[in-house]
Amino acid sequence: MTTQTPEPTAPRPPGSGGGAGDARRRDAAGTRRLLLDAARHRFARDGYSGTTVRDIADDAGVNVALINRYFTSKEGLFAACLTGSVNDLERAVAADLPLDQVPLSIAGQLTSPDAGEFPHRLLLLLRSSGDERADEIRLQTLRSFSERLAATAGRQPGDTDGDRHLLHAQIVLAASFGIVMLRASTALEPLASAGEQDLLPPLRDLISALLPPK
Repeated sequence: MTTQTPEPTAPRPPGSGGGAGDARRRDAAGTRRLLLDAARHRFARDGYSGTTVRDIADDAGVNVALINRYFTSKEGLFAACLTGSVNDLERAVAADLPLDQVPLSIAGQLTSPDAGEFPHRLLLLLRSSGDERADEIRLQTLRSFSERLAATAGRQPGDTDGDRHLLHAQIVLAASFGIVMLRASTALEPLASAGEQDLLPPLRDLISALLPPK
């Protein structure tokens, strides 16, 4: 007989509304967040093949069976982590964002209050997972972001210089990733402590030089 894995129940403050169903939903959301945070760190640090579900569950402080309950499998958990990385990139360059606002958007992402987690999410897009489908999603995400950035600068399908625009967009992407990684892994000053207004002028110079509006 299969034993259902109990899930910890957070205490409800006296006088607060909601019943047992609300508490279970809050617990489920909290457990998912714990697993996603732990998985991002592990996948980013050790890679997909070097990470086990038990590693992730131990880091999150939950029963390993909860990974299957909420994400079906290790592959499902990795896909959910990738979704978070995709959302980060989409916020940086929204489809309707004018080109002159892109440097401000990127600078804001790099220095946001939750920027400490940003490197782990971006690293998932740089590390090969060893899973063909996951790698396909990962590369398509990077490609789509580059194409969106190039389109924001005026690149149109069939442009004779379309590859050059796409290359320049990918260089901007590479520079942004490099800023994230150096800020997260070194104490290189003044980059490590630069704020949004410090990063904005060089990002604006970089993007205007590589992606001048058509």
